[in-house]
Parts: sequence; structure tokens; C-alpha cells
Amino acid sequence: MTDTGRCPWCGTDPLYVHYHDTVWGRPEYDELALFEKLCLDGQQAGLSWITILRKQGSYREAYDGFDPERIARYDDAKVAELLANPGIIRNRLKVRSIIKNARGFLEFREKGESFSDFLWSFVDGAPIQNAWEHFDEVPVTTPESEAMSRALKRAGFTFVGPTIVYAFMQATGMVNDHLVRCPQHQRCLALGN
Repeated sequence: MTDTGRCPWCGTDPLYVHYHDTVWGRPEYDELALFEKLCLDGQQAGLSWITILRKQGSYREAYDGFDPERIARYDDAKVAELLANPGIIRNRLKVRSIIKNARGFLEFREKGESFSDFLWSFVDGAPIQNAWEHFDEVPVTTPESEAMSRALKRAGFTFVGPTIVYAFMQATGMVNDHLVRCPQHQRCLALGN
């Protein structure tokens, strides 16, 4: 097996490799894309990310393309429908968390605040560029993820603990945690400048 230099967490699964090479660590500023990713990261709690990644298309279909306006109006009948959907994680708390998160997202809009600006404010609007040599050096939480977690919870979001939030920050390029030997490290570094 040839060493590609990639971060070891993505292994050789083609879906995971594609995610690593084209999404993870790349700065995302679109508030709807950030909303979707935050919700999906919350679904990961207690599971591996590849499980959620494989279900991402089903999630988009089940949750109306992650349209917060539509999700915020879900009623008990829609919750029951979601709990019967084998394409998503059928956990009542996780299903309800996406609905709560949609309502929290809409509160930002109602106040005229940018959800993207709010999230990026925890890293002063620019990606944190780390330079890890080994994956065991990468933290699972940081002061920034702890602060963002607290603020999201105050805003009514759920499944946004500091570990989930740090994974979200890594995925959306708020933090560049690609190992320095990884070809994506330099690409994300260039995108963040």
C-alpha cells in the first residue's frame, strides 16, 4: 500500500477519501451549508462520521434539503415519519435536535444576525492554521470549541457539545487540522489566507 501522506483517519474508503480531499478543512462560509453540517455533526454523537457521511443524501431528502424554515414547522406526525425512516439515525433526541437547531438558526435571522458571522467569530473570522505532525497531537476540544458550544446552547441548539463543535470546526475549515505531511494541509492553508 502506497503512503499518500493523507491524514490517517480517512483510511481507504473512497467516500471518506473524497470527503477528506474535497470538504474537510476547507473554509465554508455559507450559512445554510454551515447549518446542515452542524446538524449532521450532532447526528454523529456516539457513532463514526463515516456512518453519517453514508447517510448524508438520505438526511438531505428526509429534512427537506436542510431548509430551516421547513424544518422549524415539523410537527409530531413528521417526527414519527422521520423516526420510521431507515435512511437516517432513528433516535428521537437526534431527530428533535435538528428541529430545535432550525428554530435557533431562524432566531439569528429574525434578529438580523448572520449565522455564519456568529460561528466564524469564535476564530476571529479566519481559519486557525495548525501544524500537527501526528494525529494523536490533534485535540478533541479547544477553548474556541468550548466557547462556541456554550453560545450555541444558549441560542437553543442541541447536540452541540465541545467535541461535536470541534469536529464541526475542523470540517468547515475554521480549523486546519490536516497533518503537515498531508497534501490537503497546504491547499487548506492557501484557502484560509
